[in-house]
Amino acid sequence: MNVTLADFTAARDADRPILISGAAIVTMDPNVPDLDTGDVLIVGSRIVALGSDLREDPQHAADARSALVIDARGAIVSPGFVDTHRHAWEAQLRRSIPDVTDLGAYVMSTLAGIAPSYTPEDMRVGTRLAALTALDSGITTMLDFSHNSRSVAHSDAAVNALIDSGIRGVHASMGPHFGDWEKQWPADMGRLVRDFHGAADGLITVRLAALSTDEIAGPTLAFGPELAALARELGVSTSIDAVFGSSSSEAILQWATQGILDPTLTLIHSTGLTSTAWAAMGDAGVTVSLAPTSDAQIGLETAIPAIDEALAVGIRPGLSIDVEVALASDMFTQMRALHAIQRMRATSASYGTDIVLPRITTRDVLDFATLQGARTNGLGEVTGSLTPGKQADLLIVRADDINNMPLNDAVGTLVLGSDPRNIETVLVAGHARKWAGRLVDVDIEALREEVVRSRDDITARVASL
Repeated sequence: MNVTLADFTAARDADRPILISGAAIVTMDPNVPDLDTGDVLIVGSRIVALGSDLREDPQHAADARSALVIDARGAIVSPGFVDTHRHAWEAQLRRSIPDVTDLGAYVMSTLAGIAPSYTPEDMRVGTRLAALTALDSGITTMLDFSHNSRSVAHSDAAVNALIDSGIRGVHASMGPHFGDWEKQWPADMGRLVRDFHGAADGLITVRLAALSTDEIAGPTLAFGPELAALARELGVSTSIDAVFGSSSSEAILQWATQGILDPTLTLIHSTGLTSTAWAAMGDAGVTVSLAPTSDAQIGLETAIPAIDEALAVGIRPGLSIDVEVALASDMFTQMRALHAIQRMRATSASYGTDIVLPRITTRDVLDFATLQGARTNGLGEVTGSLTPGKQADLLIVRADDINNMPLNDAVGTLVLGSDPRNIETVLVAGHARKWAGRLVDVDIEALREEVVRSRDDITARVASL
């Protein structure tokens, strides 16, 4: 970097314009063209302008010429990625069940066997680790589906971990599936909204979280008219997990009849649903969060991410990580998995016939990982694209590193070539969260010690039961 972190921070704190110059720019805004080489002008937390040479643009020349200039030649500037569903509290159990056989095995091992032993401190450690890992891999917004909220203290620890990390965080609160808990949820939702919705200068939002049916954990956690009424009263949206198969299809049609299937709902996975359920979802304008590696690797319902079904009814989904106990932590993996699976499926269906089925593109999956993810999280007007007026949640990705050189296609390089090591800079609301390839203000050795200590304490408590 030609600019030090100290100089960048001083300029940001003083509201001095910052000009990222000379990069290939991928906007992901259909109304703002990509640029082979160009500038991004930031003032404070917001993107002010994009252009091929803003220092010669009459409208922005004064700010651009007075700006702190970051020389980004040899790099790509893109929106930050958006994770629409991750169970962040589990992070210190990463890859503990890498070959888990099915959903039931995950539920019984993690949600029934381990989750009840979590303390509020474990919630804080796991959630913070997940959020920092997200930032390190270019995810600037993460929805934490926090379904181990055993007490007020557990919930507060999870939200405060998001705040501490500096990520744009969405706390989706749900009670736990099994074990003892205070039964404070969903009544505690009002306090969470009052205390945390809009916290950290607007970086934190709160959502309701629920399951689609009562099959896994009983009726308390299942979405229905009562939870819908609470969400409407509080003015928040709802993320609904475990949307699978015929039982969820029936529930979706029932919600439509009850008038509670609407754009405030995000349906997660949506695997193995009936065509009538999909038609109702498209008509209602719900959003969908796909978890490509989760569906395929764990084998959820059909094990095929429901991308074709979503697109067929006009839903462009967001993407998500899901459970790090068995899956990768980064969005590059999700994009590549979905890209490969959908194109394989389309080609296989056409093989030996005259049928030509549509295949998604690298731009499609990057759209799902950025703009559509933001819309899925209810933040489409805030982040997800490089659009003047939106928050400066963006990445500078080295395109001249050995695995990316030479740069021939910026979108293809982001989706098929890059990985977290290539991410030079991560900005969230204009604040540096990763700089010169390293997380900002994070003591990695101290983090490692608290993560291992938490993991060991959880393991000891589970073993003593």
